[in-house]
Amino acid sequence: MLTLMIVIFVIGYLAIALEHPLKVDKAGSALITGVLVWTFFVLSGADQHFIEEELLHHLSEISSILFFLLGAMTIVELIDAHEGFSIITDKIKTQKRVKLLWVVSILTFFFSAALDNLTTSIVMISLLRKLIDDKHDRWFFAGFVVIAANAGGAWSPIGDVTTTMLWIGGQLTALTIIKTLIIPSFVAMLVPLLVLTFTLKGEVTRPVKSKVLEHYMDPTTPFERNLVFFLGLAGLLFVPIFKTLTHLPPFMGMMLSLGVLWIATEIIHRSKNKEGKSQVSVIGVLRKIDTASVLFFLGILLAVAGLQTAGHLAVVAENLNHSFNGDIYSINVVIGLLSALVDNVPLVAGSMGMYEVASVGSFAQDGIFWQFLAFCAGTGGSALIIGSASGVAVMGLEKIDFVWYLKKISLLALLGYFAGAGTYILMQYI
Repeated sequence: MLTLMIVIFVIGYLAIALEHPLKVDKAGSALITGVLVWTFFVLSGADQHFIEEELLHHLSEISSILFFLLGAMTIVELIDAHEGFSIITDKIKTQKRVKLLWVVSILTFFFSAALDNLTTSIVMISLLRKLIDDKHDRWFFAGFVVIAANAGGAWSPIGDVTTTMLWIGGQLTALTIIKTLIIPSFVAMLVPLLVLTFTLKGEVTRPVKSKVLEHYMDPTTPFERNLVFFLGLAGLLFVPIFKTLTHLPPFMGMMLSLGVLWIATEIIHRSKNKEGKSQVSVIGVLRKIDTASVLFFLGILLAVAGLQTAGHLAVVAENLNHSFNGDIYSINVVIGLLSALVDNVPLVAGSMGMYEVASVGSFAQDGIFWQFLAFCAGTGGSALIIGSASGVAVMGLEKIDFVWYLKKISLLALLGYFAGAGTYILMQYI
């Protein structure tokens, strides 16, 4: 039965990776995998009371991640519903390819750190559609959005779900994530940018705005737009501060920020009619939240927790250590490259289960292993468009061809990945 747990996990993993050819949403596959892993664990004859205690223990950790994501997604959707992001996008005037690429990449990099890489990718694709008319031009910029979003998310405790997991799990503190990873992450974006600075020429063509009724209708006033944008951004940035001051789980700070924004929007829209209010209220926005992604995380994290409790991940950790003679840099570089083939969430969850937080050394809280894992798992997925949540989102929104990304973007992403990894290792020796 214990062997069947691994078989179920591998089959489930393949179903998730082949989501598009199979035309089966990965959330359904992940949920079935998560439940079946624990079911076969129970049927293996292990102590049922022990399994139930372990399941509930893991569920408390998983729930804190899910509530955090739910709060963050709601706040960002609320800002978008108020057209808050137009405050920034309206200021971009250049049509030169190189200059626009730098502006879009740097904007994505810092947006991703403040929000998260998935949400930032969605926002930036919306921006690119307003700035670039040609499809292949837009694909090229979208590819760099993936690289910059993943690099930006890697150095922020709220920028990438895997970094958030390491932060919430106690492997890393917010300050350590920022100060040790911002330079390697910036290098991971900078190197591909520098390569293209000398090769990319010409200007992009702006799309012609259609003069339809929706262009004259504005659901919010400039005051409401500015208030929700800055209040929402402040709420997201407040979360790490709240955790540092109170030592409560980050989802508590996120729920506090959401509650404040909820009340603020209720007050500013209280005089509007029901139909107008529903578009810009939290209740209306909650209908747009990607619940399938939340359920996907639940399923895959449950599956990994089951393998961890059964002891399978400890065996994998031992084999990795043996293969690379305990070289933590090589282990993490391999994990990062694997995240381009498969989702980085289960890889990081697996690593957290494979290696315990030690009292001292590389595996201690804020240790080198955890720092480098956050960087590698966060940026390695850029090598393939299916290797990260932001890549999958961009692929879906722009209908980017997998082979096209492989030819045009993958090598640039790998150059950035290895340059950033080398920078981190060099910083340790310095």
